[in-house]
Amino acid sequence: MSTNRVESPALTNFGFLLAKASQRFNERLVERLAEAGFSEVRAAYGSVLMPLFAEDGLRPGQIGERARMSKQSMTRLVAQCERDRLIQRRRDDADGRAFRIELTDRGRRLRSVAQTVLAELDNEIAAALAPEDRDALERALKGVMEL
Repeated sequence: MSTNRVESPALTNFGFLLAKASQRFNERLVERLAEAGFSEVRAAYGSVLMPLFAEDGLRPGQIGERARMSKQSMTRLVAQCERDRLIQRRRDDADGRAFRIELTDRGRRLRSVAQTVLAELDNEIAAALAPEDRDALERALKGVMEL
């Protein structure tokens, strides 16, 4: 008995495909970070950590802007990263009412490991695609981010 499979519209929906690709990438990232001794790191922490990896000592609002997240969501993630001792808050020297967020020693070690793991994952993706497809994917993802 043969069955004719009809591809579900959900399987060709851009949102679904983006979400599943992101989910798979994050699973692999978290798995590799755990193997490197950072089992507490969740994929969501990237919204706090990636801006700090690029520029340490940002204010929470600056991190939220760079991560395109609401203040409420950013506050929750900052607290979780702080609980896991990846970041710390310190008073802003220029404005004693404000805080700056800094990487801890463990957070700086994570930055080094994450840079290596992210480069490896990027290389795996690049190796799986033809060069023109890789360039097209990068342009497309950047375009989607600007919607």
